Amino acid sequence: MKTVIYHNNQCSKSRLSLEAVKQLDADVEVIEYLKNPPSAKELKSILKMLQIPAEALIRKSEAIFTENFKGKTLTEAEWIEAMVQFPKLIERPIVIHGNKAAIGRPMEKVLELFDKK
Repeated sequence: MKTVIYHNNQCSKSRLSLEAVKQLDADVEVIEYLKNPPSAKELKSILKMLQIPAEALIRKSEAIFTENFKGKTLTEAEWIEAMVQFPKLIERPIVIHGNKAAIGRPMEKVLELFDKK
């Protein structure tokens, strides 16, 4: 089963999650989402696997958020479009294993994807 990680090498949590995933699964696809942002369709699929609304995937500490979106009420589609336009807003790392996904904060959530229970 292939594992995909939406990764930012500048993020220590993302680097830790990537190393942990590599130890658990040799077949890892690394997507540097700042260079290759996910499409709206891909984000919808990721959100479905994460079982969260789009706004919950937004990094609210980013300057892009405070300058453009803080205090605004956006629809699900508008939040998704914001992440497409500004991928830096996407929480990281996101790990997909099979039909399940987790945000690596804390990293234990990623490890649960590989739990054989």
